[in-house]
Amino acid sequence: MAAAMLLTVRWASAANNVMIWDTGLRFADTVEVADKTGWRAVPRDLLQLEANPAKASSDPGYYGREYSFQGDAVLENERLLAVFWSAKGRVAIFSKSDSAPASRLPPKTDALTKVAELTPLHGATETTGIGRLEIVRNGGDQGVIKAAFTAKGSTGVSATFAIDRTEIVEIQPAHGMKDFRLTSRIEYGVAPSFVGDDLIVAPGEHPSAGSLCVPAESIFLGLLNGGDTVLVMTWPKGKQRLNLGLAAEPDGKRLAESIDFDTGGQSFCLAALSAPGIWHREELKPTHLEKDVASLWRKPFPANWKTQLSEAGVKTGFAFREAKGQIWRGVPGSYNYPVWFKDDTAFFHLSKKVPPKGEALIYFLEGQDTPLTISTPVEILKATLGRPKADSILDVAGRKLRTHHRRCEGQVHRACTCGYTEAIQAVFESGEEVNQKQFIAESIEDMIYFVQQHLARIDEYRQFSAEMIKFLRTQGNSAPELKPFLENLEAIAQRIPQEYEVQNENMKSLAHAEELTRQTMALTNKKEPGNLKAYMELLKAWRAMGGAQDYVVAQCHTITRKLFQEAGRACLEQSKALELAKEIRARCRQILRNPDGYEIWADY
Repeated sequence: MAAAMLLTVRWASAANNVMIWDTGLRFADTVEVADKTGWRAVPRDLLQLEANPAKASSDPGYYGREYSFQGDAVLENERLLAVFWSAKGRVAIFSKSDSAPASRLPPKTDALTKVAELTPLHGATETTGIGRLEIVRNGGDQGVIKAAFTAKGSTGVSATFAIDRTEIVEIQPAHGMKDFRLTSRIEYGVAPSFVGDDLIVAPGEHPSAGSLCVPAESIFLGLLNGGDTVLVMTWPKGKQRLNLGLAAEPDGKRLAESIDFDTGGQSFCLAALSAPGIWHREELKPTHLEKDVASLWRKPFPANWKTQLSEAGVKTGFAFREAKGQIWRGVPGSYNYPVWFKDDTAFFHLSKKVPPKGEALIYFLEGQDTPLTISTPVEILKATLGRPKADSILDVAGRKLRTHHRRCEGQVHRACTCGYTEAIQAVFESGEEVNQKQFIAESIEDMIYFVQQHLARIDEYRQFSAEMIKFLRTQGNSAPELKPFLENLEAIAQRIPQEYEVQNENMKSLAHAEELTRQTMALTNKKEPGNLKAYMELLKAWRAMGGAQDYVVAQCHTITRKLFQEAGRACLEQSKALELAKEIRARCRQILRNPDGYEIWADY
């Protein structure tokens, strides 16, 4: 029994290793990988192919032997299979559907789904064949193959492909090669932004465009048609460019049929994450308004599932919560938080403040109690770029809310003028304003600190807006063809000083706050019958000032996010605006770091 168990463990361990196969015959017009009849596993020690392996191993003259493929080469591990399709000059990548097992997923089937075909480009021309295949490493934990591609009118280009035990394929172009075409069936693209909202690209929203230039920064997600696969691309920071090639399906539905990727001469990585329902499109119907609506989609595994909805006219990212409830925001005010889970079922509650418009995509980037067997896009980013470089993109520090609290220890009130004035009101209502004078004084100091933080944050946005407007005007003078693009963005940036001017009188000043402090503290000198009534008038003044500040800081944030989003969307069909859009978005992202809690929730 012990021997049998040991054999089972060894077999399971071997099954997780990386294999290199020789198919024996080359594929012609199609690639069929379900039947491996005729395939031969390439031994890790090529001297095992000699007539006398023991003798060959003892003779240095045999060392350095290279393997000659009789058919096509195949890299395989437990999660993927990559076929070097010599007749077409492509690498076909298949995902194994059991690669992300979870409690709700079906039993292991080893089903293979082709997720993409990767073709090097020579200029604008696709390669037409693979002339030579070289095994760089066949170590069981890693398989590396260098492929020399042929193209008409070209001496050829080459690239190295590597896999390990994960779902990641690393592609390293050789010197002089930088362009690739990834053919797939992408229903939506996502350019994640870990500070600010993700840019979701819907081909159907661009009916006349042949291609879209996406301002993705080091990571891009392709949500493949069908909802069961997410294709993740990652690359180090550089001068890369990513274009989606659009096409219409026979039924009229538009998809992105390809990704043309200029690597800038650097390596990049691909990973296919597969599971039933790994992403979902939810149609938002008018009948959804002001009611709890259960989706037919159920989360396939725990993760930080998210979607985008329209709030205050701006696309806003919402993470699914674990229970329904209310939330308060500076611009729209109070409303029912629109998305949550009950067990595994997703629920929506849409309202006039977060209306049911168009559709919502449900997807995930990061884990949250996610099983170890399931990889997330963020984990792919860390694994491929390394933690230091990935951390600069994820910017965990920048996703933390700044504090409003003067005192960080002990009991504090809600950090807002409403919270503090409410606490002071309770003292006056009990007639304890004289005995609780010290408490009132400290509460007012806390409230003044809150006001100072609000005003300072608003000033940050005003400075950002002034610098952005100046930058946009300078760029418009040097690039007249982009003037409409820049003028549209300038009109958005101008809304920050406009909102400030409209509310400036209501926001008052620190001098006004000091006068309210003087009047409030004067009521604590002596207990009088009219103290409560007098304080309630001061309470209105305190709250009017604080409410205006709440509104302006939230508006500044919303407008900046609008600018960030519009720069990304507007450059999709204007390739000349790409680099400028990236710079604008980088500046927006910097000011959006560490938002005030009255701007938006943490880690949005």
